[in-house]
Amino acid sequence: MSKIALITGAAKGIGFETARQLAQTGVHVIVAARSQAKADEAAAALKAEGLTVEALALEVTDAASIAAAVTSVTARHGRLDILINNAGVMQDDGSKKVSEQSLAVWHSTFDTNVFGVIAVTQAFLPLLHKSAAGRIVNLSSILGSNTLHSIPGSPIYDFKIPAYNVSKTALNGWTVQLAYELRDTTIKVNAAHPGHVQTDMGGASAPMAIPDGAKTSVQLALLPADGPNGGYFHMGETLPW
Repeated sequence: MSKIALITGAAKGIGFETARQLAQTGVHVIVAARSQAKADEAAAALKAEGLTVEALALEVTDAASIAAAVTSVTARHGRLDILINNAGVMQDDGSKKVSEQSLAVWHSTFDTNVFGVIAVTQAFLPLLHKSAAGRIVNLSSILGSNTLHSIPGSPIYDFKIPAYNVSKTALNGWTVQLAYELRDTTIKVNAAHPGHVQTDMGGASAPMAIPDGAKTSVQLALLPADGPNGGYFHMGETLPW
């Protein structure tokens, strides 16, 4: 019986490539996107490669959309084995200082990157509990590391994109808290740093290609029973909080 995975923000970039790589391992992937049209388009492209996927509309900041998605997955599959919270936004104004970013940017960034993740996870957790070995992967970033932000000369010391960075720090905190709750279950939850990847967000000059950017998510989605819970990883390496 194939594992069932749901990936938010899977219409393009790292999410789309994660869907491809998971499906290539035999996982049945639910490609979720903000609109049904975008989800359908992405799913069609993967189906054309001979992969087993389905499309689902899921806007992570919309409670009604989340509820409808849960209803759909419940009716079709009755369980969920893998949830990858991939959807995310970066809306900081690069021309402004840390203290000058608008509250509107802070609110909208947290709505998607933190509250959206929590809402989706809460909604799908009952279905994950029906899995023999549920896996939750939260797409974080090395930019969420307070340790590295505090060390002059670190790879991210000069990359102060405050709303985005702090949203990923908060996401890391949520990962740790949820992992504690799930510590005595078969569900594992971890945070993934994909790397600086050539996506719309990462830019064309980023050093990593999209296929490599998906690898950490795929690794954490397919963890064995003795795999980690409550960690922060990139390509199998533990990152400092």
